[in-house]
Amino acid sequence: MSPSISKKIVVLGSINMDLVVRCDRLPKPGETITASAFGEFCGGKGANQAVAAARSGGRVSMIGRVGDDVYADVLRANLVREQIDCEHVLPTANCPSGIAIVSVELSGENSIVVVPGANGAVCIGDLTPSFEAIRNADVLLLQLEIPVDVAIAAISFAKRSSVRVILNPAPYPPEWSVGLLAVNLLCPNQREAECMVDFKLDSIEAAKRAAQEIRRRGAPAVVITLGSRGSVVSVGERTDWIAPYKIDAIDTTAAGDAFVGALAVRWSETDDLFEAIRFASAAGALAASKVGAQPSLPNRDKILQLFHS
Repeated sequence: MSPSISKKIVVLGSINMDLVVRCDRLPKPGETITASAFGEFCGGKGANQAVAAARSGGRVSMIGRVGDDVYADVLRANLVREQIDCEHVLPTANCPSGIAIVSVELSGENSIVVVPGANGAVCIGDLTPSFEAIRNADVLLLQLEIPVDVAIAAISFAKRSSVRVILNPAPYPPEWSVGLLAVNLLCPNQREAECMVDFKLDSIEAAKRAAQEIRRRGAPAVVITLGSRGSVVSVGERTDWIAPYKIDAIDTTAAGDAFVGALAVRWSETDDLFEAIRFASAAGALAASKVGAQPSLPNRDKILQLFHS
């Protein structure tokens, strides 16, 4: 049940190697605990969302950087295996690839420390050879594990080219720029939305108020993901809650990336944001039910099976 012509999704973002430890619970400040398992997984919010979009049925191109270390070839080869165009994934001399250190507890909750490495070397000049790819895209998808000024420049170019733009503002930047609101859809999680509005999203009604407040500040459409509580969407005259799919969460590390990647594909296919969010919710739920970031990202058939259940 694949689209006859796959939509083109261009992802500008980070490419990391995730070093993942599993433990009974996350350590408290100053505490040392013993982990039960360790693994290395290809990750990075940009690469995760690119893989999620590809497995959801999109035709994906990646823009980003890797270092000149032992992980660089592994990270690029992994994207190629997922049939992602890596023409604009650039090597970076005398620089390590991005690293994420991920701790995951039994409940599925996680804490993540990111070392940007080559992701921090992504620059506005990298966009010039990528302009044609962005211009011909159905969606430009971005996150903020790369410099904010590069994201803003890409948003501006895509908007001038009438390309739909989705921004997942993760991690939330130390200084917010109004240029980040010049997108078609802003998709923060609960914590990122709380940073934007400066109040707690401790209820669905609070999340709805937050989505409306973010729209008042300039975002034309907002989806706030709330983990096991589902998501809230505000667009046009509607602000609604979208119920979650019930699953047993094992590892939520890439659930948000699965959601955003699938959302980009389905929205570009149907032009129905509410259907796209339900499709994305199925993808996020499936990702949370498995261990690892990219290994947990579901394919289109699995998503559709849950979506239609």
